[in-house]
Amino acid sequence: MTKDRKSGPTGSDAPGPDLRSERDQFLKKFSGGAKLSEEFLREVEQLQERLRHLEAENAGLRAKVEADEAIRELLAKIDRLETEKRELLSRYHRVEEVNSEFTARVQEVESEFANLANLFVASNQLHSSLSPRGVTRRIKEVLAQLVGAERYCMYLANQDNTELVPIAYEGVAGSALTPVKIADSELGQALLKGAASVSDHDPTAGTVQRPAAIIPLSVDEKTVGVIAIFSTLAQKKRFDTVDFELFKLLGQHAAAALVSASLFAHTDRKLPGLEAFLDLSV
Repeated sequence: MTKDRKSGPTGSDAPGPDLRSERDQFLKKFSGGAKLSEEFLREVEQLQERLRHLEAENAGLRAKVEADEAIRELLAKIDRLETEKRELLSRYHRVEEVNSEFTARVQEVESEFANLANLFVASNQLHSSLSPRGVTRRIKEVLAQLVGAERYCMYLANQDNTELVPIAYEGVAGSALTPVKIADSELGQALLKGAASVSDHDPTAGTVQRPAAIIPLSVDEKTVGVIAIFSTLAQKKRFDTVDFELFKLLGQHAAAALVSASLFAHTDRKLPGLEAFLDLSV
């Protein structure tokens, strides 16, 4: 006996799936995956761009750091150079001070040697002649060349010590020079005091009445005359230390040299006999 088949499709007779719908669904899924891929690629590109930007920024920062480091090194080097510069300047100033002191000392020594040379030459000149005229000429040379006197006169006291008589002069007329009373004259006061008299005024502006300097002349501690320097040369604006030393030398040696030369001339330039030099140690 056969069973009755039910109406309607069963088993393999059922209708197949809707391929279009499945295709659409697949395409929809694929399209969604493509969109995700596109979004992923865009994000990757953005990340790559960000990475490039960061790399560029990093390179810039690295360059800046390197530049800052170079600047720091340069500033440190400048500081070291400034320190060295200060040390060198300090050493230079110390050397300059020492050199200045040394130069000043050298100049002082040279000046002292020059003064000694002047005094030696003056002393040698005064005693280099045994004639009165020769001694007088050398006294004039010392006054003119070493002292810088332009107008001057040498006076000797008379026998009774009341007047100073001019015996040699330069730069003034003989008629302008007359014997001078010792008691009431500036020349006489210098002779009586036995000390040089130097004016405070410009020595180039001295006159016969107001000499620039008066130098007493002595023989064996006795004042026998004076040298009156009326005025000096235009370039001789003041008397220096060496001038005062020359005044002292002239005061001690000029008259003595003149007296010795006069005595030698009066003996017809004959030396004393040997007996005059015996027993000098007594």
